[in-house]
Amino acid sequence: MSSFDPEIIKEIEEQRPKIPVGMLSRDEKDRLIERGFLGLYRWYVAKSQVQRNWNPDKDFDWRAFRRDHNPEVNTILEGFFAVEQFVPDYVTKLLLVIRKSHGRSHFHIRWGSEEEKHADLWYNTVLFSQYRSPEWLKEYMGQLRGQEWNLPWDDPMHMIFYTVFQERATQVNYLNTAVIARGKSENPLYANSADPVLALAASKIAADEAAHYNFFLEGARLFLYYYPAESLQAMADVINHFAMPAGNLIPNYDHFAEVVYRAGVYGPREHARDVVQAALNNLGVSGRRALEAGIKRSRLVPDENGNLRETAIFDGLDFVTIQEKVQRIFKVIETHEKEVGFSDVDPTIFVPNY
Repeated sequence: MSSFDPEIIKEIEEQRPKIPVGMLSRDEKDRLIERGFLGLYRWYVAKSQVQRNWNPDKDFDWRAFRRDHNPEVNTILEGFFAVEQFVPDYVTKLLLVIRKSHGRSHFHIRWGSEEEKHADLWYNTVLFSQYRSPEWLKEYMGQLRGQEWNLPWDDPMHMIFYTVFQERATQVNYLNTAVIARGKSENPLYANSADPVLALAASKIAADEAAHYNFFLEGARLFLYYYPAESLQAMADVINHFAMPAGNLIPNYDHFAEVVYRAGVYGPREHARDVVQAALNNLGVSGRRALEAGIKRSRLVPDENGNLRETAIFDGLDFVTIQEKVQRIFKVIETHEKEVGFSDVDPTIFVPNY
């Protein structure tokens, strides 16, 4: 009987695929991702119109907004206002990249309409605080809009992961601002910053950001399921080079970032714990180090048609859970389509890749 070198056996076992090799062609995977986005978009719109259809002017008692906030709170409000002045760029630049996708492009237009409400709401907080004059505010808006924001990546896969982390980061910013506005901050500087109108405003927007985050999260799961190796690389790129949008375009942004950091609104700790790790957990990745190690172990080889196929998935990726989550996405879409009648004519059907 032949004997084999234990080291060779160990190396073979380490490189053995952790999941079966993907069965579907690239065209079929792209079709399923598109059907997933379209179904998610239709379901999202139906839900958002019922649950989050608020108005930035009429749904808040702006006359009751505090006019005596400390300079730090006003700096936070001005910073949020400034970031939202680039909504036209956030919408149009990415729309050009994803315009061929019915579901994703139409969701992006809907997303833009909701971000437009956020821009108007933060405008109102700065205006009614009366910390600045209306003339100053209009001049500052013109200064901001005289510049142009550009995409950090120009491909759909990188941008789906960028929006996951960006929307989660924005949600964390607003949730922690709501803590200050409810008078619950542990920072003595904000002990007297309670403002029911601001608390409601920050909470409303945070709920929108949570919905946006969940939509992009589901989209990212589609990519992870059908293109795991490429998705993991894109995700790592985004994490390693992530920056909040328009920071390089906003005057005194470093001061704003310092204020939100010292206020406990958003800083390196919140980014690492509440954004990166939270999103990785939701995506079925055990941690940033596991992500980077897994990329080194993943393999892409061409099949007989020249398509690259994954041959190894690392241990830190909970692929069983990802598949279950993707199946749940299609189940949600199926329920919505049955309610509307799409299922009778053109149903969305989950097709496993493994």
